[in-house]
Amino acid sequence: MKSDVIIVSNRGKGMDAALALTDSVAGQLGLAGRDALHMRLLAEEMMNLMRSIISEHVGQFWIETAKKGYQLHLKTVTSMSAEQRARLIAASSSGENEAHRGIMGKIRAFFEPVPEEETPAFLSRAIVSDDKGDLSWSMGEYREQLSRSRADAGKAQEEWDELEQSLVSHLADDIRVRIQGIDVEMTIEKAFTREDG
Repeated sequence: MKSDVIIVSNRGKGMDAALALTDSVAGQLGLAGRDALHMRLLAEEMMNLMRSIISEHVGQFWIETAKKGYQLHLKTVTSMSAEQRARLIAASSSGENEAHRGIMGKIRAFFEPVPEEETPAFLSRAIVSDDKGDLSWSMGEYREQLSRSRADAGKAQEEWDELEQSLVSHLADDIRVRIQGIDVEMTIEKAFTREDG
């Protein structure tokens, strides 16, 4: 089931409605206590991400539910040019300097232009570019890559610690980001913990 779509802006418009929708869907699903709180916190993290985007963007927020869990979606357009996208793809194999902090700060890099001196090295783990130049990233894949490379001292351990300290990485089962053309969509996935879900 797909909920209504709420239009949100980085200036806060529609965010209260998006959070009210989240509470409503949690109620419809019979979520209570911790499960309802987790859904709300994940939606708040999405709204905080939207608020932190520099460009004047509006986005679409909606929730999709199934028997096993739910997905929160945030879709907007990216200000990333073809040249910036090429640098982002290049960073996936070169491991350039990384200036974004926190998992949500790293995800924000998908939504904004990437200054040349701040090409994020974290994309060297878990980024996929298809033959059309579309990009996708998964927190689950990122976590697996970091886990395998933690034996290497330095950056991998630092990034693992950063991931482990993130509230959203503990609440979500996965976070996926996809850039297709000028559209960028973030999806947070969460399985139900209740037995009848």
